[in-house]
Formats: sequence, C-alpha cells, structure tokens
Amino acid sequence: MHRLYDFLRRHPTGVDTFWALLLLGFSGLSVASDVEDVNQAVAASLTVGLCLAVALRRKAPVKMLLLTLAIGVGQVIFNILPLFANLAMFVIAYTVASSPAVPRWASRSALAGALVGPTLALWRMWTLTMGRDLLMGAALVTLPLVLAWVLGDSVRTRRAYWAQLEEKADRLEKEREAQSRIAVAAERARIARELHDVVAHNVSVMVVQADGAAYVLDAAPDQARQALQTISGTGRQALAEMRRLLGVLRTGEQPEGGEYVPQPGVEQLADLVDQVRGAGLPVDFRVEGEPRPLPSSVELTAYRIVQEALTNTRKHGGPDVGATVRLSYKDDELDVLVEDDGRGAEHERYEAGGADGLGHGLIGMRERVGMVGGSLDAGPRQGGGFRIGAVLPLKPER
Repeated sequence: MHRLYDFLRRHPTGVDTFWALLLLGFSGLSVASDVEDVNQAVAASLTVGLCLAVALRRKAPVKMLLLTLAIGVGQVIFNILPLFANLAMFVIAYTVASSPAVPRWASRSALAGALVGPTLALWRMWTLTMGRDLLMGAALVTLPLVLAWVLGDSVRTRRAYWAQLEEKADRLEKEREAQSRIAVAAERARIARELHDVVAHNVSVMVVQADGAAYVLDAAPDQARQALQTISGTGRQALAEMRRLLGVLRTGEQPEGGEYVPQPGVEQLADLVDQVRGAGLPVDFRVEGEPRPLPSSVELTAYRIVQEALTNTRKHGGPDVGATVRLSYKDDELDVLVEDDGRGAEHERYEAGGADGLGHGLIGMRERVGMVGGSLDAGPRQGGGFRIGAVLPLKPER
C-alpha cells in the first residue's frame, strides 16, 4: 500500500488522467442518450474539453481554469443542458483555490464563475422554457461550487501556513548552524591563544635555562643542575596547562592524576615572576590598591598579558634588560602595566598588529582585552624599551 501511495504521489498527472478517462466514459454515455442530434457534436466537444481540464488540472491549473470558463460560456451560448462532465467544474474550482502556485486573480475568477455561472444558465433556460423550478436548481448547483472553492481556499491557507513553518524551521536550523560555527571558531581562537601563551612562555624559559646550563656545565655544575631542575619544572607546568587546554577537546575524559589544572589568575603572578627571575630576567613586581576577588575572565586576561609581555621582553629586549610589572586595583577597573628598559620590538611588529617572530603575541593580547571590554596600549616608551598597558573593567560575575 505504501508503495502504491508513493507511486500515485509521484505521478499526479497520471492519476488525473485516469479520472478524466473515467469521466469521459460516463459523459459519453450521457451525451449519446440525452442530447438531441443537432447538439450532440457541440456537447461532445465540450465534454472532451472538460475531461481534458481534469487531466491537466495540476499541470496547468490556470489554463485549465480558462478552458473551463470558456466551456461554461459555450454551454450558455449553445443552450446545452447540464452535462455529466460538468462535475469537472467542481474539481477545477477546488484545484485553483487550493494551489499556492496559482495567482490570486485566478482563484477569485473561479469563485466568480461559481457564483455567476449557474445564474447565467438559469437566465438562459428561463427565457426558453419559463421553468420557475430552475431557480432552485441553480441554487443547488451554486452552493456546491462555492463550497468546493471554499474547501480549496482553506487547503491553500493551511498549505501556506505549513510552508511558513517549514521555512521558519529551516531558517532557525541555519541560524543554529551558523551560531555553532561561530562558537567553534571562537573556541578554536581561544585555545590557540592559550596554547600560544603557554608554549611561548614556557619554551622560552626552557631555552634560556638550557643555554645557561650548557654554558656553565663544566665550570659550575651546581648552576647547571639548578638550570636543569628549572627546565624540568617549567616543562611539567607547560604539560599540565596543555592537558587542561586539550581537555576541552575531549568528551568525558580527564587526564591521569585527577582534575584538570585550574586556569591561572592574578594570585599566580608572583610564581610567574619568580619563574622569570629564575630564567635570568630581573623583574620588579608591585601590587597597588587593595586586592579583591575578580571575575575569572579578568584574572586570566591579566595573567596572560603579563606572561606574554615578559616573554616578549626576553625575546626582544636584548642583553641586560630589566622589567617592571604593576598591578593596580581601582574602583571599577584593574590596570596592568609591564615595562622594560631593553631595545624593544621593531616598529613594524606592533604597528602591524603585533605579530611576533613565531606567532601573534600582541594580536592575542588585544583579542583577550577586547573580550572583557578593556583597552590595550602597546609601543615603545620614552627612554628606551617597550611598554604594555591594559585597562580591564571590573564587572561582577553573574
């Protein structure tokens, strides 16, 4: 049954042709028995036209409507009594009213034909036969025609409503897909920034310590051993942070040893500064104002700014460079200032957006600061060196 139903749905013109042939057979019998010889040719032609309209009603509904209206006018002109094939007019009225592809003027024309056609036929027969009972007959014909049109129009309205619902559902689905793509892109950018900060900072410390250990390996083995311990600790810290970052790409997995390492904040800045000092970079670290709990996004942003700035100082500051880190708590903002007295980065690096030698350090800083609604100022400072200042608004976490 399902196959048969699917076949009929795929071949609507074939189904309509079957009913048209069935209508033609019964109509032929009616024409042969009821119509006078003088009108048989006209009646037969009109019957064939009505059956053709039924066969092609869904393939060319407007043309079949015009053909049906013309046939109705022909019946009035030639005084052809109602035919069995006139059932096609009910079908055409329903088809034109129910199809969303049919213009509204065609649907209204079908309604007008349903209202006026039987009345014209009544007027024509009235003048010839003076039969007053035809008034009731015309009403009985008009009412089913109008009901067929009303039924078709209600189906059209329902189809349009469902089409709007489907269109809205498709649009919402596309919007959800677009939002998902945006969210994925934002998450990938966030992970890229985190990986850049972790790798750039920790690998830089390890390289500096490794170079120092190689230089003093023979002359001062104790210092070399201390440098190797620093490299080991820095590597473990880098691995722990990378496990935390890569953990967001897994589903339901946790690293060996328990929970992921929490995101760093301002409380870990002292450890960061100590680590940098251990790598050979003198850093003056000060906190101004009264420390207080901060939104996690602000804490992570402040930490990453200081981390990236100190990494850039080691990479671009040159020999004998020193750095200053200031963390200032204010009423509605947190100011982060990192300065060094080295030679600084080349002019093109911060003017072009901040791409460092291997990544996009300043670009990542600007993105981080922008995500929390803050501002970043980076560039050479008077007297030499480089300066990075950030203003992070403090909004209470919801």
